[in-house]
Amino acid sequence: MLIANYGYKDGSGEYFIALDTAKCDGCGKCAEVCPASVLEVIPNDFDIDDGNIMSVQEEHRHKLKYSCAPCKKTGGDDDPPCVSACPTQAITHFLSTAKGQML
Repeated sequence: MLIANYGYKDGSGEYFIALDTAKCDGCGKCAEVCPASVLEVIPNDFDIDDGNIMSVQEEHRHKLKYSCAPCKKTGGDDDPPCVSACPTQAITHFLSTAKGQML
């Protein structure tokens, strides 16, 4: 199993989108519902069976905190659209403050 983490860590905390490559089937449903066009489907170079896999577009990798801000959780159990759309539950958003608090 390979977990691909896209994002960054700075003085204000860290924000990542984690992709479990063992679960992702490259269907593209997450990319279809992403309002900021952060996600894309690319060839899966990590798997000998080929196929496709989700990826974060290069231009968004170091600004996910801002690109994904409209979809961030504000309380309750609502997941971002990409997480909700993923039929294999391969996507996780991780956001924490520098003090270790999960948001």
